[in-house]
Amino acid sequence: MPVLPHEGVPEHGIGGDMTDVTQTPQQGSAREVFWAFLKLGLTSFGGPIAHLGYFRDELVTRRGWVSEAAYADLVALCQFLPGPASSQVGFALGLMRAGWLGALAAFTAFTLPSALVLLGFAMTAANLAGPVGTGALNGLKIVAVAIVAQAVLGMARALCPDAARAAIAAAAVVVLAFVPGPLGMVGAITLGGVAGLMLGRGATAPAGRSAPVPVSRGVALGALAAFFALLALLPLVAGQAQALAVIDSFYRAGALVFGGGHVVLPLLQAEVVAPGWVSPDAFLAGYGAAQAVPGPLFTFAAYLGAVLGPEPHGLAGAALALAAVFLPGFLLLVGVLPFWDQFRRMARAQSLMQGANAAVVGILGAALYAPVFTSAIGDMRDFALALACFVLLVAWKAPPWAVVVVAALGGVGLALAG
Repeated sequence: MPVLPHEGVPEHGIGGDMTDVTQTPQQGSAREVFWAFLKLGLTSFGGPIAHLGYFRDELVTRRGWVSEAAYADLVALCQFLPGPASSQVGFALGLMRAGWLGALAAFTAFTLPSALVLLGFAMTAANLAGPVGTGALNGLKIVAVAIVAQAVLGMARALCPDAARAAIAAAAVVVLAFVPGPLGMVGAITLGGVAGLMLGRGATAPAGRSAPVPVSRGVALGALAAFFALLALLPLVAGQAQALAVIDSFYRAGALVFGGGHVVLPLLQAEVVAPGWVSPDAFLAGYGAAQAVPGPLFTFAAYLGAVLGPEPHGLAGAALALAAVFLPGFLLLVGVLPFWDQFRRMARAQSLMQGANAAVVGILGAALYAPVFTSAIGDMRDFALALACFVLLVAWKAPPWAVVVVAALGGVGLALAG
């Protein structure tokens, strides 16, 4: 995740072991956390950066659950780690407010609304027929071109501000051109991190006093061990059952999402489209639909799990995929929380992440070409609709859900026009 700079020196950071403080972090109930995050799950449109703004308004400014400084430090941590940043922030806020039940309540309430909508779309999309249905689905594929292009542009500006990091991004595209799929992505991110270390441009974060989190160092080390054990062992047992193969694929995708929610697109494409589990058209239609719902973009996994060709699919596939794609990000978060205050002061860690994030820009840029553009754009009319959607997003600052509606209607218009 890209690391956002802090303004000023935080008065309270995060990362303290409970044994180091006398203040208890459990100041509320899981019920309170659930209803607060259900409101956010129903209304938080606009992607992870917008979600963080909603969280701040509701939980910091209005409810006062944490201080501004502690919230800024938590956001920096979750943007530094792989995984869904806004969901990780929500999980941590629930954890700090009401313990482990609070963390579960925050995740469930924030994720459930969009997951249910996308599950419903998965169950009905195959029944859409005629020019209206097929045109709307085609519009959802086309809008993915504009949304991913906007993400590439924004990430390039933030994560590749100089020639060296732009070169790392371009090198990642070259790697994927010759080594496509998950192996190429891991290789590109690894090489980007090494290049970042060689550049050595990271800066230490300011020191601050730790605010308590209900995670002991022993639990944190156990979470880190579980993260790496699952990453290593799941591929070894995936061939024994299709359910294990699904868990392996979605877990690996969730473990490698550096740079933002949109980066899950090429990772999931490599895991479910390449082996033939999901068709390219169904994949892009679901990705387009995911832009029109509130909540985390990772709930796209619920749609994919439901439309998988081999079993498990439907509700069981959606549940497996959803749990597997979120799990690695939460394990990493729990594993790092007690150590973050020390880790964020390491300049070399910042340098490594700068290089890795630059490589992620290249990975998403490669995905913009294939499968997004090559699968969605069939002729100049499709390209014109994609360009119009891009202008609406970038120049007119239209909300993504509104652009998705425009694209669906545009797709219907193109289908009726023949």
